[in-house]
Amino acid sequence: MMKLNSARMAWHDSLYMPRDSQGACLREIGLLGRMVQRTERSTNANHAAHQAIAGRIQQAIDTLPSHLKAFGDHMYSPMATDDDREEAEESLFRVAYAMGSRMTAKKFEKAKLVASGVLFRYRSMHQGGQSEGVDPCPTPEAFRGWLYAELGLQLSSEQWSREWSQFIDLCFAACNDLDKAALIPVSHCIKVMKDVA
Repeated sequence: MMKLNSARMAWHDSLYMPRDSQGACLREIGLLGRMVQRTERSTNANHAAHQAIAGRIQQAIDTLPSHLKAFGDHMYSPMATDDDREEAEESLFRVAYAMGSRMTAKKFEKAKLVASGVLFRYRSMHQGGQSEGVDPCPTPEAFRGWLYAELGLQLSSEQWSREWSQFIDLCFAACNDLDKAALIPVSHCIKVMKDVA
């Protein structure tokens, strides 16, 4: 059954249907190519309770504007898509850019990739539900290496602090702002359900 310990975990769990057992999964895999009857699997009380709570959380998620829903889905949904990731990256970049100073066109294009890298880091640190993850790129050297290896962006280390530190800090602040805004209706829904219980 779903536990309502945090909005992050509730977002994930509301979109994830737990399996009864490995045996049920293996049985369905063995029946591939045939019609599989699934109604009996969802008849026990745990599944019914999970579905009832998940429905309320999903309704709360659906109240969000599309950019916040995409951000939250990218962060926490087990069914996140590349479209969710791209919309989350775009939202993050827009918010971070609006908080900072103007950039040259050349830096602007690089900044989009840097923002994508920050979102990767933020997701790695917060995806577990309790914000207990580890930053996969804790040093500027590691982050520059990741940007080059994954996105093909090569940045110079000479003026790193002057050129990128402030923008990276703004990106992390934007991630926090978008994350909090996306989780507000889920947190409110959890509070209401706990108050009623």
